[in-house]
Amino acid sequence: MRGSDNKTDKVILGIDPGTTIMGYGLIKITGKDASLIHMDIISMGKLPNHFMKLKKIFEETIRIIEQYKPDEVALEAPFFAKNIQSMLKLGRAQGISMAAALYHNLPVFEYSPRKVKQSITGNGSSSKEQVAIMLQRILTIKSMPEKLDATDALAVAICHFFNNKVGASSMPDKKFSSWKSFITDNPGKISGL
Repeated sequence: MRGSDNKTDKVILGIDPGTTIMGYGLIKITGKDASLIHMDIISMGKLPNHFMKLKKIFEETIRIIEQYKPDEVALEAPFFAKNIQSMLKLGRAQGISMAAALYHNLPVFEYSPRKVKQSITGNGSSSKEQVAIMLQRILTIKSMPEKLDATDALAVAICHFFNNKVGASSMPDKKFSSWKSFITDNPGKISGL
């Protein structure tokens, strides 16, 4: 594995593509457990045009990959929007991130925003704030970033971890009737309650 010391370890890079702000988050998988490595944003609001933003996305994704050496990359898929221009720009941002990962021969995975939210909170319609709160509990994060684009990216990495059965018993297929039943069956997943 590229980003790991142990054969069972794995590093996953999650990316929330955007042309104004791109979020990224990295987790380390050790056996059945996930831990936070780093999360942050890349801001591109002051760049003069769309093409310079795409260039920065590519360069920054390459830098992150070379610095943290992930084994896999998970991206949030563009959602369908009424504004076709916005959707096109978002798709380009995602494509540039994919190209940077593929340049380093990394496997790339894609998840819809709804799938990411459902994996983290159990509800595909959850707010960004609800996702961030659950991530804080799942990963025992002491302080959260100012911009939720970073936690959105981290959620993509965790979604990939949960959905690919890396450490299969970490997120059972069992359906829960309420958060209380989930917490009762998974006391180690929730901290700070």
